[in-house]
Amino acid sequence: MQEVLGQRLGWVVRAVFDNPGVTVKVGDDPTATVRYAVIPALGNARFLLPLASARVTAASLLAYNALRPPKVRAGRAAVGVLARVGLLGLTNAPVLSVHADKAEDLLSGFLAAELGYDRLHAAIGIRPPDPHHKPTLQLFDDQGRPRGYAKIGWNDGTRAMVRAEAATLAALPAGGGFPPAPQLKLHTQWHGREIAVIEPMPRDVRRIRRPDSPRLDAMLAVARRGGPATPPVPVTGLIAGWRDRAKDADPRIHVFIDRLDTGLTLEFGDWHGDWVPWNMARHRGGLLVWDWENRAAGVPVGFDLAHQAFQTALSTHGKPAADCAEAVDGALAAYGPALGLDPARQRFVADAYLVELWLRTYELSGGGAGWNPKLHPALLDVLEARHG
Repeated sequence: MQEVLGQRLGWVVRAVFDNPGVTVKVGDDPTATVRYAVIPALGNARFLLPLASARVTAASLLAYNALRPPKVRAGRAAVGVLARVGLLGLTNAPVLSVHADKAEDLLSGFLAAELGYDRLHAAIGIRPPDPHHKPTLQLFDDQGRPRGYAKIGWNDGTRAMVRAEAATLAALPAGGGFPPAPQLKLHTQWHGREIAVIEPMPRDVRRIRRPDSPRLDAMLAVARRGGPATPPVPVTGLIAGWRDRAKDADPRIHVFIDRLDTGLTLEFGDWHGDWVPWNMARHRGGLLVWDWENRAAGVPVGFDLAHQAFQTALSTHGKPAADCAEAVDGALAAYGPALGLDPARQRFVADAYLVELWLRTYELSGGGAGWNPKLHPALLDVLEARHG
């Protein structure tokens, strides 16, 4: 089966459907418990589209389409129209047929019972195989109404991320300019997976304008948990925490940590941990922010700004790590003063963010997630170049 599905689709099928009592076959079998159209093809899968009914299939494509880039939005809208009028067969998409001994053997059936629905239908996005990635199921009822997003932790690293997001969502503050987030509906375990179900977003959310521009007020509200600024403190606590986390790590990281032990003072606070344009939307004049699994406390104010610059360069523009680090420098030079960062502190935050990002990558590798080849050993090389 792996040879037929290919790596891109195969890892998601294993993470979602590998369970006693469940079999997955390529080909349209009307007797299957659930059926999925593979969009656009087996070897280049991007989406598993539930074929429960024309209404559910169309909703899977059209819900929240306004959040997507124009090219993706147009493609999904075109296929959604075909699905709505019962002409999806014109796409010639292959079909996965999934047989289950009982409904609860499928994650969608288990979640329907847990959440109090007769049935739930899962639309499943397909990302490239990566031990850091978590499959996400967008859940719909029989009428095609969104009922939530289920995130699946399937190895030690991703299970820890799902647990962290569930804990964070249960404790997010309200008010003070803190951006609202979709709330947690359910946190549970299922056949060795860690599952968090997040409530659906409001129907009228829209893609943010000027995605490369940072939302500084919201960043500060997150850093300060909706409260006032806090006095600067020495970086010694941050350094001590790094040394503890890096005990058995590559010796080079200790060199860079030591060089940042300058006694500088900075304002510290929280960070979202994955502050990027694709994790936020416009809603009624404000900002809605999701994917809080990497939230942490006790970091320099400015880490979210650095992360947006680095990840936008990396993921949107395909830049190597060295160019992404330069993007961080540019963002901090342009916007750092609004966060209370003078040039010396801008440089510290940039270097500290690169150390933190490498440590996160190192910790994920130790949790069974493997190394991200875009970040290791590239980040160590970047830090070495920056420090000579």
